[in-house]
Amino acid sequence: MAISRSQLLKELLPGLNVLFGNEYKRYEEEHRAIFETESSERSFEEETKLSGFGTAPVKGEGASIAYDNAQEAWTARYNHETIALGFAITEEAMEDNLYGSLSARYTKALARSMANTKQVKAANILNNGFDSNYAGGDGKALFDTQHPLVSGGVNSNEPSTAADLNETSLEAAIIQIAAWTDERGLLIAAKPRKLIIPPALMFVATRLLETELRTATADNDTNAIRAMGAIPEAYGVNHYLTDTDAWFIRTDVPNGLKHFVRSPLSQTMDGDFDTGNVRYKARERYSFGWSDPLGMFGSPGAA
Repeated sequence: MAISRSQLLKELLPGLNVLFGNEYKRYEEEHRAIFETESSERSFEEETKLSGFGTAPVKGEGASIAYDNAQEAWTARYNHETIALGFAITEEAMEDNLYGSLSARYTKALARSMANTKQVKAANILNNGFDSNYAGGDGKALFDTQHPLVSGGVNSNEPSTAADLNETSLEAAIIQIAAWTDERGLLIAAKPRKLIIPPALMFVATRLLETELRTATADNDTNAIRAMGAIPEAYGVNHYLTDTDAWFIRTDVPNGLKHFVRSPLSQTMDGDFDTGNVRYKARERYSFGWSDPLGMFGSPGAA
């Protein structure tokens, strides 16, 4: 249905001082701190995790060498969604408007809506990351203590007991990340890169990562996390996270969380000859998901 003059009464009369509501600032593309972005030319993308070889055994003198098998572990699939929204304005409303271009005003609102949708969809990968109903290629939720390995072992990218963000839990997470292995049980030297938190934890994160001495203690000890550069990119606030206690660490493990762009954001317009109405449309196609769960560590918090 087109926006008509009956919906724009104040904008058709003189004496209005200001039009407001579409001038709010918006948060930047916060998904970029979490996801690797790649382009896509297909309706979906698939990524398969490979298993290498195990530890090499000792070969006895005169004995034959041992042979090992490589295989595919599991496959992650990204199904691109088409996100679109539009509006139409009647010819008469365009003619009678007294306060600048209606189209310019509402195309800004349209862009704001599209940007907000993308950030919500991106953050939902973490918001739903502890829910087994949103399983990935290995059959587990993004954050799980039992990510299965070809060798028969498991990797865990969440605490065995959910913990709030503090010095003890953060140090334990860093130690846990250092113990991750590949599919055959070989250490992978994974390291934390950046702490991702909701706004409610930004003061806690500042104290943990940016003070020279330990926090919440009378001891005059060095803040080891800061001194060691254990989380080199410090922290980033994601305003679209819904759990005020949950916290996450992005690691340097490649092919973790992915954002595929099938068609970038585009805005188009056309006019209807019969009615004179003008229609505006914004559209883009993309997907958010994860391939290797070791690209991220997460805790839902103790609450």
